[in-house]
Amino acid sequence: MILPWIVLIFLIGSVMVWVAGLFGSLWPRIVSLVVLVAHLGMLLALWLRHVREVELTAADPWLLKYSVPWIPGLNINFSLGMDGVSLLLVVLSNFLTILAVAASWKSVQERVGFFHFNLMFIMAALAGLFLATDLFLFYVCWEVLLVPLYFLIALWGYQEKRIYAAVKFFIFTQASGLLLLLAILGLHFAHARATGVHTFDYFQLIGTPLSTETAWWLMLGFFAAFAVKLPVVPVHTWLPDAHAEAPTAGSVDLAGLVLKVGAYGLLRFIFPLFPQAAQAIAPLAMGLGVLGIVYGAVVAFGQTDLKRLVAYTSVSHMGFVLLGIFAWNPLALQGAVMVMMAHGISTGALFIIAGDLSARLHTRELSKMGGLWATAPRIGGAAMLFALASLGLPGLGNFVGELLVLLGTWQVNPVAATLATAGFILSTIYSLWMIQRVFHGANPQGWKVPDMSAREGVIMAIAVAVIVWLGLFPQTELNTARKSLEGLTAASGIVAAGPSKGAGARAEAKP
Repeated sequence: MILPWIVLIFLIGSVMVWVAGLFGSLWPRIVSLVVLVAHLGMLLALWLRHVREVELTAADPWLLKYSVPWIPGLNINFSLGMDGVSLLLVVLSNFLTILAVAASWKSVQERVGFFHFNLMFIMAALAGLFLATDLFLFYVCWEVLLVPLYFLIALWGYQEKRIYAAVKFFIFTQASGLLLLLAILGLHFAHARATGVHTFDYFQLIGTPLSTETAWWLMLGFFAAFAVKLPVVPVHTWLPDAHAEAPTAGSVDLAGLVLKVGAYGLLRFIFPLFPQAAQAIAPLAMGLGVLGIVYGAVVAFGQTDLKRLVAYTSVSHMGFVLLGIFAWNPLALQGAVMVMMAHGISTGALFIIAGDLSARLHTRELSKMGGLWATAPRIGGAAMLFALASLGLPGLGNFVGELLVLLGTWQVNPVAATLATAGFILSTIYSLWMIQRVFHGANPQGWKVPDMSAREGVIMAIAVAVIVWLGLFPQTELNTARKSLEGLTAASGIVAAGPSKGAGARAEAKP
């Protein structure tokens, strides 16, 4: 019962924090932290068991499985499974939500109970998404996730365009969700026609006999849905608007968690379910990844709003994830998962810093900032470290992930790997330019703001410790994900190209 409780604890917690809001604004915050910390402790215990006791193999990389009938007439089950990748992403979700609650301690003063209800509900939906092994359950969690995110942006966002940003986010993701539903139903009926068995079970659907045309259309439905969520250029335009208007907790969840849903979907479903179609589209997808890396970095450099600048860096970093997934070899896949983890920490921390500065200065315009290091050196130091993480400084987690993606991509497509290295150069430019504009140079506005408080210092210290740990001891994460990724490549039936096959060799399907 551990897996259903991972989801149910957040559903129960969401009701508890809403009720706690009736007794004052402090109680929802305390209840949220207690639920999240207790939940994180349970996940870390599972992680230790994964490392010490459970011997996983590529043939069976699942740490835990759970399944009970849900809608028996349609053969829909409440099926959950946890492997190394899903464990890492649930831990990341829990960790970042703890930081989001702590970061919103002072800034959210209205409808506090309902605010934390939405945070808990987001966690329940994310846990369901990362653990679901029934495609119908996955889709239900996908749709449920939209509602609390919409409320976070629309009710607690910045005043200027929060309704516009919330509606735009909802339309983009709802439209992509409809494509996902059609693709899931199409795969369900194709499997029933081929085998006579109606099922939404992920494991049974792998290997479904499909014609080339059918596989292409179904794969495109899945790819389009996940591409919007990632987001992939050119369907990324909802992201900067949503980030610019969302409260700090909303931005942390969007950058650190919601984008990972798109990456997780690409990783979990595209190649295992549609190996030949995915292999055929891989060059195009890798090209879109390179485009996202370069485009996101260039546009980030041109922003005048601090939060929009950080938002566009996410587009660039998620380009590395797309590139690594469609390179589909062990190095690139390990790198993609590491980028997902490190990006969640570093970009989430940058959004917290941007929110703290906005609360002090009442502006996010870079032209009105400058010289803040003299008055807030601790904030400047934290921002500098996470900016260095964003540009891929060795010793921090982002560097490990992006380097592995480039090494893995080189084995498959040297041209794409070469072009993607521009991301390192461009990220150096926009990251250092951001620090220069905000914290150094003249202070034309005469800002004198309070430096980092004890609460903010604890948040930053924890985030710093994690991003440094990922950079210095990456095997903690790599070992956890390795068997899961080997299982995914085995399920796809595709043998990845390696150095012995020569640079540029494409992956070949097993007979």
